[in-house]
Amino acid sequence: MHVEVRIHPGPAGALLYEVPLGPESLPAVESRDLIGAWDAAREAAEREDWGEARAVLFRRDGGSATELVIADADARCWAGAVDQAVGLDTLYGLALCFRLLGLIELLATCPWARGLFDVSPDGTTLHPALLAAAARAPLEADGRFDHAGIRRALATRLTGSVR
Repeated sequence: MHVEVRIHPGPAGALLYEVPLGPESLPAVESRDLIGAWDAAREAAEREDWGEARAVLFRRDGGSATELVIADADARCWAGAVDQAVGLDTLYGLALCFRLLGLIELLATCPWARGLFDVSPDGTTLHPALLAAAARAPLEADGRFDHAGIRRALATRLTGSVR
């Protein structure tokens, strides 16, 4: 399905992306693309390339809308890296961006995920099952992951690994 993402200057100098569907309709992505986005974001952070503020306005057919603002310096950096690597002017690029942001949030806030990744000075290692779940799990209407849903999906694949 080809859907046009319109980009123009938004309020307060942020780039505004208008998308004619909700975040929950964004497609799954390839695991290799998600890890590529992770690496691009890490490299952008090392360069201190903080990017610009962005707002994404999702407009659903029924008239409801969700606006998600990417204003935090780290999130701007990661979104900018995805934009440079893949482009945020497509549904796939937006899906990749929100899945990267969702994965980072999951790692930071879900204690049960601690055994599924390792952060060291050499980089971050993500368990392939966690990466696959983040690449394929649906996004919620607010653009985030259902953490419990990802945990359930992982439990079926990693018996004994998810507590």
